[in-house]
Amino acid sequence: MTRLAFGVATASYQVEGATTADGRGPSIWDTFSAVSGAIADGRDGSTACGSYDRLDDDLALIAGLGVDVYRFSIAWPRVQPDGSGRVESRGLDYYDRLVDGLRERGVRPLPTLYHWDLPQPLEDAGGWPVRDTAERFADYAAVVAERLGDRVETWATLNEPWCSAFLGYAAGVHAPGRREPAAAYAAAHHLLLGHALAAGRVRDAGGDTEVGIVLNLMPVWPESAGATAGAQAVDAIQNRLWLDPLLDGRYPDDLLAMAPGLTADSLVRDGDLALVAGSTDWLGVNYYTPIRVATAATGPNDDSDASGLSPDGYPGAPPLRLVPREPRTAMGWEIEPRGLEELLVGLSHRAPGLPLMVTENGAAFDDDDDDDDSRREDGSVDDQDRVDYLREHIAAVQRARAAGADVQAYLAWTLLDNFEWAEGYRKKFGLVEVEPETLRRVPKASYDWFAKTVHAGGLIP
Repeated sequence: MTRLAFGVATASYQVEGATTADGRGPSIWDTFSAVSGAIADGRDGSTACGSYDRLDDDLALIAGLGVDVYRFSIAWPRVQPDGSGRVESRGLDYYDRLVDGLRERGVRPLPTLYHWDLPQPLEDAGGWPVRDTAERFADYAAVVAERLGDRVETWATLNEPWCSAFLGYAAGVHAPGRREPAAAYAAAHHLLLGHALAAGRVRDAGGDTEVGIVLNLMPVWPESAGATAGAQAVDAIQNRLWLDPLLDGRYPDDLLAMAPGLTADSLVRDGDLALVAGSTDWLGVNYYTPIRVATAATGPNDDSDASGLSPDGYPGAPPLRLVPREPRTAMGWEIEPRGLEELLVGLSHRAPGLPLMVTENGAAFDDDDDDDDSRREDGSVDDQDRVDYLREHIAAVQRARAAGADVQAYLAWTLLDNFEWAEGYRKKFGLVEVEPETLRRVPKASYDWFAKTVHAGGLIP
């Protein structure tokens, strides 16, 4: 088995800022963030971490970790402001500099083509629930691959399509903020179709290229015998909706019972699922927490919303409650490294021969600026809770590898404290603090610990 590679990950809207610079067009997150009450602290990504103008600073931080891989996303509206047609070369110039800067420092670039920032004109035309968006995504992927493909060997198409489809079009808590369950299932199909079409276009651009998709997979555990049906329904929407088409070319039967629209010829056309099957060369796994499911009437506590995962994200499922146990992160997500180990080993049995990467794993904690105990002598954050989280989850990855899972990389989420979507800037996942007024980067204790772990080849300090 190959050596476990290490890396860090970010996303364009969360770190870049400069949302009107160099011809960038509006995205659905620009529009959604302007809606009163949509973002917890009322802010947006127009500044974020200012990474668009501080590229050298961030490259230095990445190099300082000694990591093998840097995963970032490309902002579609920075490349095609209208979502199709005209290409903005100044946007591509930025990603040229980023890719070249990584390679000069011996870091492998791993770009994600879509991390949720859909160009607003495409949403105005219907968004992911319409088929044309999948086709426009493939065109965009070809543009990027033609520009960067001579220096990029590994690509990801989509990040967490479950969030795009169900938090964006069913629960309405992410952009574009719609609450239309049927549209969410149509979006899910078109996201899978868009992935397959885009993967083909990236491969057509030439080179020795590997194309994958990144899913936020979660083990789903019933809290009682009566919650088994609810757990199976959540598993169908969270996990098998994506895995079964990618691996087997079909949607699971229990999912179709909850989403009869997925049997409509007008949505799922002949050849769609055959195109999706086998379309991924590797599978990215974003893991933060397991899901524990109780029936709507019973459960170990009444704090079903504290998981940060809304039951509205599972349309068609029986009434259920999500009941995370302690300890939890600042997001309300249960800390359970065993879930990551179980997930990776299970995937290695489900899809033998398919390489796996942990493309995101990390935790938000309250890095309290006013608490002297949370600061080191130099004033930087002493985030031992985050160190513990990373240590335990890297150990889980190593146990999964020892059990035979072909896990090739572990990427920590995230390099910088950033715009955390609907939470705004309140939740902090970064290995590096970003001072709000100056945007000065200040590495935390977890940054130093992770650098030592990388240097030791995964032997955990």
